[in-house]
Amino acid sequence: MIELEFVGAAQQVTGSMHLVRTAHATVLLDCGLYQGRRDESFERNRHLPLDVSKIDVVVLSHAHIDHSGALPLLMKQGYDGPIFTTPATRDLCAAMLEDAAMIQAADARHLNKVRERDGEPGPHIDPLYGEADVVRTLSHMVSLPYHQQLVIAKGVRLSFLDAGHVLGSAICVLDIDDAGVEKRLCFTGDLGRKNMPILRDPEIPTGVHALITESTYGDRNHAPIQEMDEALATVIERTFKRGGKVVIPSFALERAQEIVFALKKMSQRGRLPKVPIYVDSPLTVKITDVFKLHPECYDAETRALLRKDSPFDFESLRYVSDKDESKAIDASPEPCVIISASGMCESGRVLHHLKATLEDERHTVVIVGFQAQHTLGRRLVEKRARVRIFGVERDRRADVVVLNGFSAHADQRELMEFAVATRDQGKLQQVVMVHGEPKAQKVFSEKLTAQGFAKVAAPVQGQKIEI
Repeated sequence: MIELEFVGAAQQVTGSMHLVRTAHATVLLDCGLYQGRRDESFERNRHLPLDVSKIDVVVLSHAHIDHSGALPLLMKQGYDGPIFTTPATRDLCAAMLEDAAMIQAADARHLNKVRERDGEPGPHIDPLYGEADVVRTLSHMVSLPYHQQLVIAKGVRLSFLDAGHVLGSAICVLDIDDAGVEKRLCFTGDLGRKNMPILRDPEIPTGVHALITESTYGDRNHAPIQEMDEALATVIERTFKRGGKVVIPSFALERAQEIVFALKKMSQRGRLPKVPIYVDSPLTVKITDVFKLHPECYDAETRALLRKDSPFDFESLRYVSDKDESKAIDASPEPCVIISASGMCESGRVLHHLKATLEDERHTVVIVGFQAQHTLGRRLVEKRARVRIFGVERDRRADVVVLNGFSAHADQRELMEFAVATRDQGKLQQVVMVHGEPKAQKVFSEKLTAQGFAKVAAPVQGQKIEI
């Protein structure tokens, strides 16, 4: 008997964490941080709802913090086994987990300062984990290239297919000996899209009996990426004419590189005004360097471009790491484009840029990715008249433009095509939806049922399902 337990990202899009129990082993799929309200996130992440002593092995689908960010906490709480992932994901985690540790330390300092200022009782707040925990996590990571199979526990073999979501992202395929009968379980992680720049298309697994699929955009379809390029150019041009700045909150991994690549192509076509473009995120700078080390993850178009010049550099683009230079961007009255992390506007330098621009109607905020509930990014998508930044309520006068077509997540059509193709290539009996909000999952479930999928589930946190 194979049992699945859904610990995180169950009817939510954050904190990915799923357990696979077999007769011989327990496998943890992903171990991500929960992202949402600051106080709630801190408490939920501090107390992982896992019995660490019973986990035999961890499989990591990709490096995004909502999938990888709790790994150092898992190690800190006693896990001492291997963490299997792709080579590119391991390299990305070196930068991203270090950055997450720095954010934990900054958050703890902030909360302690607020408590002290307001005279609130309570114990001193420590970071969730530190640099030593990150180093130990990296030492337990085992790189497994795509299309190679490895025994990772008794009766469990693992192989990775390209998920096409971010650099190194993997569809995780587990071949499990279930009382002498072999079952193939497939976990999509976050599923990418077809015909996107830089990365290859998602691969289709064969022989799958049970599919655990993300469902972020299960209720909607994206506009073509070509339309998004033109829409972004129009926004930049319109904002430039009124003397404003364009602020693009962006995930440091993949989204920032895709936006840079799109801007480079537009610049080469003469589609952009003469305006400086800043990538203001030390983490994005590090991650872009990792991209250059892994051409094996690129599609044919990007590999061909690499033979001529870098997809991530052009004349008007400047990468910013220095804090004073970052402050100077806000102090300058000149129009510009600012790409800065974090993608959901919950931390990082983008908060300073939003503080400097949000109350001025000349400026524009461009949202290019999914925004989870209870985040500043979601409140901007909802175009609320007032939002809180650094604890202060501010009037939102800047324009907000949402361009979800840049998303690296498959939309409803692409999720359906993947599920149908997987069924056509095997013996698919069960579909389990994770990493999606209830509304999106309800719509996608109805679509799956209409396409003849008999067993479709959307588990809540803590629910167990037998395969």
